[in-house]
Amino acid sequence: MIIGRWLLTQPEILMLDEPTRGIDVGAKFEIYQLIAELAKKGKGIIIISSEMPELLGITDRILVMSNGLVSGIVDTKTTTQNEICVLLLCTFKIRGSL
Repeated sequence: MIIGRWLLTQPEILMLDEPTRGIDVGAKFEIYQLIAELAKKGKGIIIISSEMPELLGITDRILVMSNGLVSGIVDTKTTTQNEICVLLLCTFKIRGSL
């Protein structure tokens, strides 16, 4: 319902914080479909989630942060959950722009 109201403003970028937390599997699937449709239309979508399998399934890239610092950016087509866990433990500052 809230996402629908945001879409009425026709944003170019959406930031979704834990978009599927606390909802049933059917509703999660609908949200995943909506995210995929918006991405196909060229919308920028930033998803904040602690659900690693979810992020690996619906995103192109993951920016990993630990202790407030960026520890890496990975391509979801080529990364693993283990690689992301290593990045969570090895924090370093990335200089320059992303």
